[in-house]
Amino acid sequence: MEKKSKNNFPASVVDISVILVSYNTASLLPKAIACLRQSAGNMVLQTIIVDNASRDDSVALIKRDYSDCELIENDKNVGFGRANNQALPFIKGRYVLLLNTDAFVSPDTLEKTVAYMDEHEKCGLLGVKLIGRDGVLQPSCRYFPTPFNIFLQQTGFKKFFPAKRMVDDMSWDHASPRECDWVPGCYLLIRKEVVDQVGLFDKRYFLYSEEVDLCFTAKNAGWQVHYFSDTSVVHLGGESAKSDGEITESGGQLESLQIESELLYFRKNHGFFGVLSHVILQLIASAMLLVKSFLKGKGRGASWKRSKAVCLLFWKTRRGMQAIR
Repeated sequence: MEKKSKNNFPASVVDISVILVSYNTASLLPKAIACLRQSAGNMVLQTIIVDNASRDDSVALIKRDYSDCELIENDKNVGFGRANNQALPFIKGRYVLLLNTDAFVSPDTLEKTVAYMDEHEKCGLLGVKLIGRDGVLQPSCRYFPTPFNIFLQQTGFKKFFPAKRMVDDMSWDHASPRECDWVPGCYLLIRKEVVDQVGLFDKRYFLYSEEVDLCFTAKNAGWQVHYFSDTSVVHLGGESAKSDGEITESGGQLESLQIESELLYFRKNHGFFGVLSHVILQLIASAMLLVKSFLKGKGRGASWKRSKAVCLLFWKTRRGMQAIR
């Protein structure tokens, strides 16, 4: 069940409809919203906050300090993609901005990214340079995952295939805008026409892969995805996930959710043989890492758990066709 507060912005004056999904991040919301408003310049923002049944005081904070924002309250955590989808009937802007509560925009971010998209009519989705809290550049402009490039990354065999595009290729110059396959959803500016044409997120994704799938769908519909280099967003990463389970070392991802989303993505976009090849390569990678772990005297390690999870989730998702959450 959800509860919705209302705001009466006329659609004709709204430049950007901003959607923030809140889940136990009350400590981050004030900074995220302050940075957002500072970056707005002369543009009119509509801010929609979807709270995913936070257990902290997020809702109380929003109602007390951000009554000008539109609030959708969920009585359970419906997942990141589904929560964003709940805001769709209420958006009024010519652009839609998906913004994480742990992503802090620079003072020039909104004006520069909107100006760029105004000048590039085929650009349907836009991401920016992402910087960690430590000042280190994060993967901001990515290639689509395939069963093989994921396998190469996991096993370390990518060095034997230098021409193969990895999902995260950090070797290029990040100082220039460029077209790419997909950009992370922590700051994702989307043209309203794209949303009208292809929708937002596939509701089967609870968390992870939803923006990959959206970019894949939009590109197949004729739109371009661009990386914009002339501004940056500080992205902490994994703040909501920390409250919900054991986090993997790479990227702060909950492993079972990551595996499930990959299965759903490959089945949807590459068919049965695509998801089957992904599972087979995942099991081969786990076996290789398991042998390596034994040789180092570390026992079965995490690879054994991952191989069991892949098999179990492949079965539970009906070979990647159906979400289990």
